[in-house]
Amino acid sequence: MTTRNALLSMLKARSGQWVSGQTLCCKLNISRAAVSKHMRALKDIGYQIKSAPRKGYFFSGITDRIIRQEIVEGLETKVFGRQEMIVLEHTDSTNIQARQMAEQGAPHGSIIIAEDQSHGRGRKERTWFSLPGKSIMLSLILRPILPPEKAPRITLMAAVAAAETLIRLTGLDIRIKWPNDLLVNNKKLAGISTGMSTDMDAVNYVILGMGLNVSTQKKEFPDELQSIATSLLMETKKNISRIQIIKEFLFQFETFYDILCDKGFEPILELWKAHARIIGEAVSVALPENTISGIVQDIGPDGALILQKKDQTIHRVLSGDVSLIET
Repeated sequence: MTTRNALLSMLKARSGQWVSGQTLCCKLNISRAAVSKHMRALKDIGYQIKSAPRKGYFFSGITDRIIRQEIVEGLETKVFGRQEMIVLEHTDSTNIQARQMAEQGAPHGSIIIAEDQSHGRGRKERTWFSLPGKSIMLSLILRPILPPEKAPRITLMAAVAAAETLIRLTGLDIRIKWPNDLLVNNKKLAGISTGMSTDMDAVNYVILGMGLNVSTQKKEFPDELQSIATSLLMETKKNISRIQIIKEFLFQFETFYDILCDKGFEPILELWKAHARIIGEAVSVALPENTISGIVQDIGPDGALILQKKDQTIHRVLSGDVSLIET
């Protein structure tokens, strides 16, 4: 354990109490100047620490900033979050950063998180709106042993992991919109995107990105999004720790990733269907060249939407924007 981590542990152990600088110096065998230096660094990270002459230091917790150490502490995963983890104040895009890291050999399970990003993108390169400190924007580097044609299953698996995470933490009725948006009351709460690099018949890496609206308020969304977007704060009226969400998501993601690798896609697909509740629904799908409508018959093993049109013909849709048809 580093000196700074040892200092933090001592403060946490006496949270809500004053701890003298002399006590810290003696316990850690460092100078008062060193204690003061470490305290400034901890405050800069986001820990709430007061100081006063003849009293010492008072630890009252952390702000809702995303702090790497707080994610790792108590994390119940074996791989995800245990590899390289980078938390950035600002970046262009966590997906861009993850891709660069993957090209440089970053291991499976590495994670990049940002408080703010200027060029975040969702599906089909659409701009993802987010506010600093009020969203979760993260990307995972995956190196799955899968043929390229089966890699899209990871997208649906990630949607299940994210839905399970939010249901467990909030109790909200989370619905997956095909293939990978998360909705509450028909408003978009989160989006998931995947991109991959392949070589012949193998996958080099997959970049999985997730954007989640945590504490954005309705008035903070752009006008064009206020009727179609939502956040956890808007839906629950509660402030939910972003660190807690990230830790739970990494745990759920690893759980379902292991299921995908060990048991195959079928159990994940069944959960996806349960969360999507789209089988038997009338939908329209906007494709690049046209729009088709029909009844959803099933979701294929590759994640394709199986659609039956009015003329009874069956269409497999791999990509498009789905809207429910009100009846």
